[in-house]
Amino acid sequence: MSHHLSRFRALSRHRRPRRVAMLSVHTSPLHQPGTGDAGGMNVYIVELARRLAEIGVEVEVFTRATTAALPPAVELAPGVLVRHVAAGPYEGLAKEDLPAQLCAFTHGVMQTEASHRPGYYDLVHSHYWLSGHVGWLAAERWGVPLVHAMHTMAKVKNAALATGDSAEPPARVIGESQVVRAADRLVANTDDEAHDLVHHYDADPARVAIVRPGVNLDVFRPAPPGGPAAPGARAEARAALGVPQDAFVPLFAGRIQPLKAPDVLLRAVALLLERTPALRERLVVPVVGGPSGSGLTKPEALQKLAARLGICDVVRFTPPVAQEALARWFRAASVLVMPSYSESFGLVALEAQACGTPVVAAAVGGLPVAVRDGVTGLLVDGHDPADFAAALGRLAADAALAGRMGAAAAGHAAGFGWDAAARATADVYAAAIAGHPGGVRPRLRSPHG
Repeated sequence: MSHHLSRFRALSRHRRPRRVAMLSVHTSPLHQPGTGDAGGMNVYIVELARRLAEIGVEVEVFTRATTAALPPAVELAPGVLVRHVAAGPYEGLAKEDLPAQLCAFTHGVMQTEASHRPGYYDLVHSHYWLSGHVGWLAAERWGVPLVHAMHTMAKVKNAALATGDSAEPPARVIGESQVVRAADRLVANTDDEAHDLVHHYDADPARVAIVRPGVNLDVFRPAPPGGPAAPGARAEARAALGVPQDAFVPLFAGRIQPLKAPDVLLRAVALLLERTPALRERLVVPVVGGPSGSGLTKPEALQKLAARLGICDVVRFTPPVAQEALARWFRAASVLVMPSYSESFGLVALEAQACGTPVVAAAVGGLPVAVRDGVTGLLVDGHDPADFAAALGRLAADAALAGRMGAAAAGHAAGFGWDAAARATADVYAAAIAGHPGGVRPRLRSPHG
């Protein structure tokens, strides 16, 4: 049995692509997550590309140029190149405007490939439906497989819209359906996402592969490298961020838009203070992130809500921060709060848990996979602020419970390393190539690589 398994693995490695064209039209892996359209998908692409390169799969990420300041190509890491494609004006284009630029983007991708010898890319991996349309054409033109990751789906988002949020347009639903039909393989983060692809988009179950995302365990950990061990790390983080050592700190970290529901946290905090007024003396509620999506139309809405609720004194609005600084916020927090209406996975929940911080989250999308209810945090059915207030009240009143959950959270997150995700993705690539009529084509030798 082990002989056959070894032979299969050797065959899979042989069939892995040497170079992948990865497409991320609307958001660059170089952008700061937490604002604009940059979020978990950016982290996903960066980490996956790095780990794929480490196991011998070179990755070139194509993304739309949003500034003239960056060169046409930037090395993100050894074996990972980010290519900036000119498609429309650098600034002022919303994600909703980008379908009109897909032709220009596709032209830029094709031009790059045409400058190399035939067979330069073995496979196309597109992220989000806009990239899927470019990938569909590129893969067909080059005679290589298309692997696609949805990240979010219009039908799923529209089924769970936040109050006042705008529905995804029919054009996106049609576009997603076309990409699902065109892809050789579809990558889903969870069983639920795989089910949604089959149920909502008639995806062929045999072409859907489940690959759980990972977390950067070198950055997100209970204690920083060279720093004090937990719980000393929490004390150090709080001192650095100016947070009182005895504070109860429910943290929101992410893009500020109705989909992510930071307003639910603020309303829950107001209710919590009504029930336990004494908590006000030691309550700090950091909101780390920037406006995004439909939240851009009312960028001050959350601050105004805090004022109306009378909790401006406990809420601290902070712009998005780099990963190392975000890890410090997670270590300083008592609990991460994720009241999202929809999450394909919820990488932030894993990152917080890897830092030893429990999570209170809505039981939607991939969050029931990322968070073990009652063990590493608490899952809340629905989005009633009263239910979130009750969950936060439990943790505020029981430091021992929060401590046990935090310790369990770190152990749980340790099982989600990016190395495993990269190996599983490479296996998906191998399967896509094996099932594609072209397979891996013989290469022409060239002094230029």
